[in-house]
Amino acid sequence: MLPQLAKLTEEQEMLRQALEGTIDRVSPVSRAQKLDNSKQFDNELHAALSELGILGVGVSEELGGGGGGAIEQVVILEALGRKATSMAVFMVVHFMITRLLKENGSEAQKRDYLTPLMKGEIKASFCLTEAGGGTDILAAMKTKAIREADGWIINGNKMWISGASTSDLMVVLARTSEHRSRGLSMFLVPTKARGITASEVSTMAINGYDTNAVAFDDVRIPEDALMGVLDDGFPQVIATLNGERMNAAAVAVGIGRGALEVTQEYALERAAFGRPIGQFQAVQHQLSIAGIAVETAWLATLEAARRDEAGEATDVLSSMAKWASARAAVQCTDTGMEIFAGAGFDTDLPIQRYYRDARLYSFAPLNQNMALNMIAERWFGFPRSF
Repeated sequence: MLPQLAKLTEEQEMLRQALEGTIDRVSPVSRAQKLDNSKQFDNELHAALSELGILGVGVSEELGGGGGGAIEQVVILEALGRKATSMAVFMVVHFMITRLLKENGSEAQKRDYLTPLMKGEIKASFCLTEAGGGTDILAAMKTKAIREADGWIINGNKMWISGASTSDLMVVLARTSEHRSRGLSMFLVPTKARGITASEVSTMAINGYDTNAVAFDDVRIPEDALMGVLDDGFPQVIATLNGERMNAAAVAVGIGRGALEVTQEYALERAAFGRPIGQFQAVQHQLSIAGIAVETAWLATLEAARRDEAGEATDVLSSMAKWASARAAVQCTDTGMEIFAGAGFDTDLPIQRYYRDARLYSFAPLNQNMALNMIAERWFGFPRSF
């Protein structure tokens, strides 16, 4: 493992070490690779994370959680990104949903959904992206929830929904009035509700966590399925997006670091022209440059998390961290594939998995160019460009 240059508290370091030990014991690299090749979710690791208390991090002990905050979450996600990327992506969604429930759920919703989520008894997916949209949530939102005497009826289509085929609960954002920004609401919908069809989409990466198209056809839910304030779902979601960017950045850093670690090992073992290729300056420089990029991105991610915990605005810094981390992950995995050369095509080796998985963060949860747009507008003060 490469040395951790960023300083953590003793408690945070203990958390990281305990988590890494659990991953190495339950799902070492060889098992993670087999699950990725067979496109299976790692239920054993999910159960182990629950036992360790990881699923409740970010939720207070008073609510049954494990305490901790943004820093602890990014530490967890960096370690998972390095060792079990599909589970890391699952945990980004998990942390977003537990935050939404913590901040917006009723007491009954917290009891029925938040507590089981933190215990690992259920899983949840977040149905945000529309079939015909992406970053432009407001204009793209076509899914509607119509109020009736005894509840709501949801109709619409969502796309690129992580975990919809394997989750028990869906958090669905739908239009409830015609007002552009104050007309969206969040609903808690059982995945097995009549009228829901989740169709898995075959993707090139993150093979251990399903991606889906979801159709809602006259899905009837009770009145109390509404989470938070009616017509106020968009601000509630936006309030979580900076945290999602930080968490995605941490996963990307983990992917980049993981790629560098396996490449370092390979460079010390693989011989050419009578010596290990790690002795060649060209290889050393490639790895050093990639290492600078990923470690710099990690420092930005940690600073964003620290500011988030302090209650400071993090829109600019979280966008910077996400952009830098995604770029660094691609750089690290590209470098790894170059150094592995032909061996990088072996699907039993993890470098090709890191290479594929890193591509997710070039456009998720925020497109790289949109991150630059936000930085230009909110840091430089340029007019909005989109």
